[in-house]
This record gives sequence, structure tokens and C-alpha cells, in this order.
Amino acid sequence: MKERTTHPTAVVEAFLDAFAAMDFDRALAYLAEDAEYTNVPMGTVRGHQGVRGVLEPFFAPIHENEFRILRRAADGPVVFLERLDRHRLDHGWRELPVNSVFEVRDGLISIWRDYFDLATAARIHDASAA
Repeated sequence: MKERTTHPTAVVEAFLDAFAAMDFDRALAYLAEDAEYTNVPMGTVRGHQGVRGVLEPFFAPIHENEFRILRRAADGPVVFLERLDRHRLDHGWRELPVNSVFEVRDGLISIWRDYFDLATAARIHDASAA
């Protein structure tokens, strides 16, 4: 059995890979039980149920995801990412530029903050968006 990594950047990338695949159970396994997720334009939730409650409804109509990491930097347990999140829905691909900050402790993400434009995110599910 392969041992799971605890290196902060690898933990964050594995977490995002699981979310891209919409495997919520696998993704949540990379979060500490009391993890804090701040979706900056919308608010903060805590714990696995809080994160699941925010993200499952958003991802429900999505058929496929790509989380492209454009830039990364790390300073000890803190990982910074510039991403382009791509989501395929019935009406095609939509893109959302995102900047994230993660803090990893003991191999688990304890803090996760996403920064993005709320209007752009709202258009992801809007079938009339160009």
C-alpha cells in the first residue's frame, strides 16, 4: 500500500485532483476534521460537512472539471496557487480564475481560502452566458 504524502504542495494537489474528479469522499480525506474553508466572496464554513454542503450543490450540474495550476509557491506549511478552474456543463466549458491559500498541518489541510470574482462564478451555471 502506498503511503500518503504529507508534503504540503503534494497534499494540496492530491486534494484538487480528487475534487476535479468530483470524488468528494476522497477529497475530504485530505481535510482536517475541523478545517476552515473560506470562499472569500461568500463566507466561511468549517469541517467536512460544511465544505460538502457548499461544494456538492455547485458541482452537481458539472460533467467534467479541470483545475489548471498556473503558478504555485509554498512557504513551509502554506501553499499559494493561481488556478484556472474549468467546468463543463450542458452548455459548454466555463472558466473561473481562482487564487487559493492552503495551510497544511500533519498532512491535512487545516485552512483553505479561495479568492475569485463572484459574478464570474455565477455565470458558470448560467446557460445564457457567452
